Amino acid sequence: MAKRPREDSREEVVDIDRPAKRLRCSKTDRLSSLSDELLVRTLSYLPISDLVCCQRLSRRLKSLAGDSQLWKALYFDRFVRPRASRIPGVRDKECSARSLYYSSKLSKWLDDDHLVKAGRATNWKRQYKLRHNWSRGSANVGETQIAERSSTPPLLVGLHDGIVITADLATGLKAWLLTGEMTDRVIAGTRLCLCKDPGETSAAPTSLAIDSTESLSDRVNVSLGFEDGSFAIFTLRRNERSFIRQYTHAPSRNSIILAIAYASPYLLTMTGAQLLSLYHFSDDPNEKLDNHGVPLPTLLSSLRSHTAYPPISLAIRTSSISVIASIAYAIPTLARGWSVGLQELRLSREGIILDSRMASASSSPLTPPLSSFYQPSISPILKMKASLVPNNNISRIPTSTKPTSMSYNHPYLLSAHADNTLTLYMVTSNTEELTVGAGNRLWGHTSSVSGAHVGDRGKAVSVSAVGNELRVWELEGGIASAGSRKRAAAGEASIQVRPERKDIGKPTKNDVRETSDSVNALRSELGSLQSNDESAITKGWVAFDEEKVVLLREKTAGAQALVVYDFS
Repeated sequence: MAKRPREDSREEVVDIDRPAKRLRCSKTDRLSSLSDELLVRTLSYLPISDLVCCQRLSRRLKSLAGDSQLWKALYFDRFVRPRASRIPGVRDKECSARSLYYSSKLSKWLDDDHLVKAGRATNWKRQYKLRHNWSRGSANVGETQIAERSSTPPLLVGLHDGIVITADLATGLKAWLLTGEMTDRVIAGTRLCLCKDPGETSAAPTSLAIDSTESLSDRVNVSLGFEDGSFAIFTLRRNERSFIRQYTHAPSRNSIILAIAYASPYLLTMTGAQLLSLYHFSDDPNEKLDNHGVPLPTLLSSLRSHTAYPPISLAIRTSSISVIASIAYAIPTLARGWSVGLQELRLSREGIILDSRMASASSSPLTPPLSSFYQPSISPILKMKASLVPNNNISRIPTSTKPTSMSYNHPYLLSAHADNTLTLYMVTSNTEELTVGAGNRLWGHTSSVSGAHVGDRGKAVSVSAVGNELRVWELEGGIASAGSRKRAAAGEASIQVRPERKDIGKPTKNDVRETSDSVNALRSELGSLQSNDESAITKGWVAFDEEKVVLLREKTAGAQALVVYDFS
């Protein structure tokens, strides 16, 4: 007896819930038959979003869509060509539009020529992603505690090539590595005290500078200034994970070292007695040696000032024919409050002083404003009457508050203020003149700006004292155009860095509960922060390199930590 067939297997019955079979394409895959060169050429016409999606299709497209030459052209088109188009006179040349397209010539890459010189060692996709994250303000944030309590004088910090140098009297000189997954990030350390007697105390460090001209990648030269007027030079040997003390200068009667700059073989110091000194270290073995066999430095120039007020910024820049040592400082004026001044010492490569000149951003007499030294108490009624008086010329005078920090990297001079603003000055320095342009105010911060640092190509970073607000500024070319000034006045000349979360997904009930708890905790934390002093929350030091921004932050309990913003 034959089995009865199932009802669902009959030919006339169709299961509508069963998905239809996928039809195989009978056409020939002509794309896979193309050569790699043709495919790379085809991929070069795609936008960035589609190019990234192509890397998920197959192993071959992943390799071709990540081709270094492809991303090199994209890097040039987005980050180099717009800068080249702003150079005066380029658009007036013949075929200027065609000449601004991708080119392998070093002259067309401006300050990015070092990436071209590196050849195949340059990962152009990584460089594009890095610059893209900078333009969006997208970074991962990490924090490393470096001290359990605050110190007096404050902890000194410096940044160079992914290494943070810290110095204070309690913990000494240390080097911290910012890369890798090391649990102990300290790679080297040494004591600063050279006292022979047990009861003798050493002077505390007050200023720090790192030599950026060192050609050897495994060595970093560090200079420290102390409160007794002395200074010392150390060399960090990364491979040996140790510091070597190279030179120690004798204490001076000219008070503490307020600031120091080091570009081997030149060293520039500024003391509390407003004495600016420039030293030169010679490699000649016939020079006079100290007790450790190191040649003694030669004092090239020493200048005393009576109008330079902190904060100050020292800089040394070298060229093929000269060396220029600069000091930027705050100066009080009678009519407009505080302004900035600049002095340069120009020397030949042999160490002969060629010229010394000064310039300031204001032509008013250098008279300190009365409000900066004495502020008498005025009743609210008198203030109201003064505001109602017509033709009150005093209230119409635009004044500037005293800078909280200052950073000079020619031709950009940037000062931060406690009124939530920054001021940018463009410096003109050549063989004929030295001028400081009128200051342009930069808005964007919502609280007092505690620190700012300007680097190459006009990129600057500023940090607020409250609220963990970090902003990135693109100041190349200054604020010359009307559109640039309008964006600066509207607070659109900067990008606020917003850390991204790694775990992005749909919120659950637990996430909502945790979010509400974190909001309540944040409110209580903000309430406690508002009751504290601003200087006890975020220190004024901030620095950055190609990949990271590092700032020094002090917790309410006194612990100090390095906050690292990684854009890679």
